[in-house]
Amino acid sequence: MPASGSPVLLLEATGVVKAFGAVRALQGATLSVRPGEVHALLGANGAGKSTLVKILTGALRADRGTIVVRGVPHAVLTPAKARNAGIASVYQEPSLIPDLDILDNLALTSTPLEPFWRWLSELGVGRLDLRAHARDVPLPELRIIDLARALSVEPDLLLLDEMTAALPVDLTERVMEVVRRQRTEGKSVIFISHRLIEIQAVCDRATVLRDGETVGVVDVVAGSEETMVGLMLGPVAEEVAASTAPVHGAVASRAAPGEVRLAVRNLAAGHKLRDVSLDLRAGEVLGVVALEGQGQDELFAVLSGAERPTGGDVTVNGHHTHFADPSDAIESGVVYVPANRHDALLMQRSVRDNIALPSVARPRNWGPIDMRAERSWVQAAITRLQIDSRALAEVRRLSGGNQQKVTIARWMASGAHTLLCFDPTRGIDIRTKTQIYALLRELAAAGTAVLLYTSELQEIQLACDRAIVIFGGRVVDEFADAHVDEATLLRAAYGLPPGAVAPEVALAEMDGSSGVRG
Repeated sequence: MPASGSPVLLLEATGVVKAFGAVRALQGATLSVRPGEVHALLGANGAGKSTLVKILTGALRADRGTIVVRGVPHAVLTPAKARNAGIASVYQEPSLIPDLDILDNLALTSTPLEPFWRWLSELGVGRLDLRAHARDVPLPELRIIDLARALSVEPDLLLLDEMTAALPVDLTERVMEVVRRQRTEGKSVIFISHRLIEIQAVCDRATVLRDGETVGVVDVVAGSEETMVGLMLGPVAEEVAASTAPVHGAVASRAAPGEVRLAVRNLAAGHKLRDVSLDLRAGEVLGVVALEGQGQDELFAVLSGAERPTGGDVTVNGHHTHFADPSDAIESGVVYVPANRHDALLMQRSVRDNIALPSVARPRNWGPIDMRAERSWVQAAITRLQIDSRALAEVRRLSGGNQQKVTIARWMASGAHTLLCFDPTRGIDIRTKTQIYALLRELAAAGTAVLLYTSELQEIQLACDRAIVIFGGRVVDEFADAHVDEATLLRAAYGLPPGAVAPEVALAEMDGSSGVRG
């Protein structure tokens, strides 16, 4: 680790400004990275982190500002110049072209195959079909492919934008090991994560952005989390703290749940979902706890109509149901909110178009559109969810948190009665997370039934009324009170009796990491 007073800088960005139309994503951001350090880049969603990363790698051009790499100023950085300067990145979303196979994607970036395979193996992906289309590769593997591709060129500076957000625990630890190794070898990493436990584990310093500006640089030491959170939230810190309290209160003083909206009996699908039964009632949020690959993906796929079951029954509002495709589920009032916003939204369309989509998707609604009525209920949804609509022209201009709010707003406006939320706050900042927790509680209070899978155990306690645990494709435990402690939930997720501690669990509890990735 470099000495704190060292004047040597690998990279220095000063006064970086970038606007997208009326939206000023960056307005004077600064960042300095020393050789051999892991430097966190922090900020709430929409603070400008991803925009700054793309400018540093040449994917975007700054409107103003200077970037100096190893003492050499760059008026304009292009991807080729950034790569020649020893800068490589893994962006927040997979950067592989879905309709091309993996080999063609690697060829596009002139990725050397021998080091790529070596890094892939070290990162825990021993087998990979290079002729598989990127669209058919699971998201965690796509993220590892992106990282192996970046590492194969031996960069001096590696930029990781929410690299671990889509990864299970084992792959996350592999990534952390790589980050530590880069530092040991005198190389640098810019590390973006909303999980402060990860920042504390591997980072030396942290630069905090708020509203496109650098508001502080913090040495990452024991107890520095409060300083970082305070800088990220700024004047809204008290608002966020207050917004968490109603969530706890809603759970503690919830009304009795209503009739069963969704009943599942002995559901089986694929090779992982074997025998799951549950009742989801109106007015409740039912949490699903599961480790990677225990059948939760298949459960949500079947209930949303994306996959057909191989056994069992599904009942919606007392009627036995068979969903041939997602449109059947939507027609029945059962709707899906995925972790990956790109799977749910029309990124080139406006907020209004995305929210209004369910109303025009039904053939019975085809014909003249009541524009005044549509504007009214779309605006009501935007206001209710506090969606930042400065970029109404295109959803892709919004931060990830606001994109997820648009996904939920769409189904609120459609009148759906059952919400299937699969890790909806993945990669979202703390302020937006608490807004979504409160929103789920508000929807439940209005009679909506919510099934929530989350990779963050804290969310079970914050947002859910009760929880079920899936292990080996079966429900192995149920907790009538979602305030059960995280250690108990984690042990159940490992299929262990209370009090038993597996080595992996002990390690997670020692370092404070209790996320359950899926």
